Amino acid sequence: MRYGYIGLTLALSLGIVGIPVPDEALLTYSGYLVGEGRLLAPLVVLSAFLGAAIGITASYAIGNRLGLPFLLKYGPRLHLSSAKIERAQGWMNRYGKLLLFVGFFIPGFRHVTAYMAGMSRFKLRTFLLYAYAGALVWSTLFVYVGYMLGERWESVKTYVHHNGRTLLFVACLLALLGMFFRAVMNARKVKA
Repeated sequence: MRYGYIGLTLALSLGIVGIPVPDEALLTYSGYLVGEGRLLAPLVVLSAFLGAAIGITASYAIGNRLGLPFLLKYGPRLHLSSAKIERAQGWMNRYGKLLLFVGFFIPGFRHVTAYMAGMSRFKLRTFLLYAYAGALVWSTLFVYVGYMLGERWESVKTYVHHNGRTLLFVACLLALLGMFFRAVMNARKVKA
């Protein structure tokens, strides 16, 4: 990796905002370089987390300040169609907190969750808790996968591309389970 830790942070920041950067491939390649001894695992994870956190925080701020009109006007330039924006906003209203966490694992979706949270006026503290937790788990997981795959690190790019719908299904399933768990907990509180 030519620019090392700083390059990883900058690339992921831009990728999360919506610039076309192959995020998973970059993370798995970084994990491969850790396995080769060319980068240090703690610094790679820290750099990746910082990049994701910077990008998602910037996206939240843009969504909060500029809102839906901005996305509808400039979204197509960033490969965000109005249909994707509307679908994501509907999901955000229903599953917000969980989507901030799980959204990192859904290609294309992670780019809009923070915008939607900003437009939905999520409290900043709530946003930071869920989004940063997702960023940490996502970046750590893909660095680890790259480390474990070694020279086969590029297979992740193909897997993620071909299994994006499956990942979306799993995310929706997790959201439903979260809603069910919340309903059960609320029912128990009412009975108590």
